[in-house]
Amino acid sequence: MSKIAQAFKNGKAFIGFVTGGDPSMEKSEEFIMEMIRGGADLVEIGIPFSDPTAEGLVIQDANIRALSAGATVDKIFDMVASVRKKTEIPLVFLTYLNPVFNYGYTRFFDRCANLGVDGIIIPDLPYEEKGELVEVAADFGVDVVSLIAPTSEQRIKQIAQEATGFIYVVSSMGVTGMRSEIKTDLQAILEVVRGSSSIPTAVGFGINTPKQAGEIAKVADGVIVGSAIVKIIEKHGENAGSYIYEYVRSMKDAVSGQK
Repeated sequence: MSKIAQAFKNGKAFIGFVTGGDPSMEKSEEFIMEMIRGGADLVEIGIPFSDPTAEGLVIQDANIRALSAGATVDKIFDMVASVRKKTEIPLVFLTYLNPVFNYGYTRFFDRCANLGVDGIIIPDLPYEEKGELVEVAADFGVDVVSLIAPTSEQRIKQIAQEATGFIYVVSSMGVTGMRSEIKTDLQAILEVVRGSSSIPTAVGFGINTPKQAGEIAKVADGVIVGSAIVKIIEKHGENAGSYIYEYVRSMKDAVSGQK
């Protein structure tokens, strides 16, 4: 079993996100541990990039703050090494192709394997062009998480059949960010996915309230929240830890209420 799959083994999973290095590496580590204490089953760590095309303003600004504070891929790996001394929870990177390519695929995924990074999400990696990267990642036991968007249509089955780790179902068109309402027919998308794969499904993009999380958890195996957590960090800065804990606790409780 993929280590990522273990996050979904005991019921509905809550997945939280932080941008590595926002506002500092030390605080990112603290915030990750607060999410885990609050009940997160898997944590996504963003490797900041200067042109995060899938992100809304909240996470774009977090990328800028992290890069301005000196965040690098190596520093994030070092932070992960420290986190790994405290927890075995599944960890997944979210970044763009450029930082991974520039670091070198083999070097990057070798470090992931050695430090216990279980997967990676790359929003700007076209499905048709994933071959080389996926092969190298697989050699090191790192899952490349597939994204399925509302527009994937006929490609959903093919993407689902080849997916590893978990399937990231994008709830809404556009970039990341908090939404007051999610109108996508997730049930229909998830039915197609489940007809093609036994890999767990998690829905992200726009989810920010316990009510939304509970509704999504009725149809999906997990719920992903990024911008709402990053917004807490934007508001409270270095003092965000306790607020992150309380927020994640409330979201996990909402998700756990759905079987």
